[in-house]
Amino acid sequence: MLPETMNAIRLHDYGGPEVLRYETAPTPVPGPGQLLVRVHAVGVNPPDWYAREGMPGVPDELKPPVELPLVPGTDVSGVVAATGAGVEGFAVGDEVFGLLNFPISLQGGAYAEYVAAAATDFAHKPAGVSHEHAAAAAMSGLTAWQFLIELGHDFPSPFQRAPHRPMALGAGSTVLVNGAAGGVGHLALQLAKWRGARVVAVASGAHEEFLRRLGADEVIDYTKDRPEEVVRDVDLVLDCVGGPHSRRFLTTIKRGGSLYPVYFGEFDDEENARLGITVTATQVRSSGAQLAEIGRLLENGTLRVAIDSAFPLKDARAAHERAARGHLRGKIVLTVA
Repeated sequence: MLPETMNAIRLHDYGGPEVLRYETAPTPVPGPGQLLVRVHAVGVNPPDWYAREGMPGVPDELKPPVELPLVPGTDVSGVVAATGAGVEGFAVGDEVFGLLNFPISLQGGAYAEYVAAAATDFAHKPAGVSHEHAAAAAMSGLTAWQFLIELGHDFPSPFQRAPHRPMALGAGSTVLVNGAAGGVGHLALQLAKWRGARVVAVASGAHEEFLRRLGADEVIDYTKDRPEEVVRDVDLVLDCVGGPHSRRFLTTIKRGGSLYPVYFGEFDDEENARLGITVTATQVRSSGAQLAEIGRLLENGTLRVAIDSAFPLKDARAAHERAARGHLRGKIVLTVA
């Protein structure tokens, strides 16, 4: 018998971390094609605080629908508690992880004891991977995968006309990852190494040993050296910081190479064409099928997920305050008793 109510983090107004309230909420009911999952861990991601703040600066036409009160969060790992009509491949008691309904909605509902979402958003959690590490891998892992390995969908990005097509990587390729110690960056580094590339990691010097252990061939401490001044002739830059300064990496890339800013910046199409450099991005999308592939790499040790810090669900405010301080090593997670 499932409880009618659960504990959850909800926000009734937009604002800073203080608007995150730990309170009782109705337990969701799975609809057709959905799983109801008893949550064990939640991954904390930038869209969580964008939603909390009301997505300031995002044009209204690009904002997904949001209704208050809102249960934020999209990354979960847990155990199937019930299945909706028509669900195949999952059963009550299965351990699963997923990125929920993204980017269609920011109301993933993950900051809660139970969550209901499409079964196609989930994959079976590898037995040898903890719920905390599985939850931490969902959005960041899929972002790195869809930028570097396989897009897996044909939805156009709302921020550009050009389609994103991941570059073929292999022995002889050199990839620079900016923001390499963060959630997306540390997984992208490992995926590039898995494909045989040489990887240059850009982060603060405090992370050098961590990045070397993950396979970085070279680490540039951005507090001492500007990568755009000391690196040349790379095939691909994955800029996990992105934004208006991403353009500076054009000087590091050889003709025929690519620049992928995770947070799209300001570029001149004519300049890119003159340099012979492709600049594209994509918007990560939920994919249980791709998460299953990532899960296999987690299971066999090819991918390792770093946990920066963990907080109980009721302390989501403290987790958001940690995120605001920046300089993360891996991911922040919430644990659910």
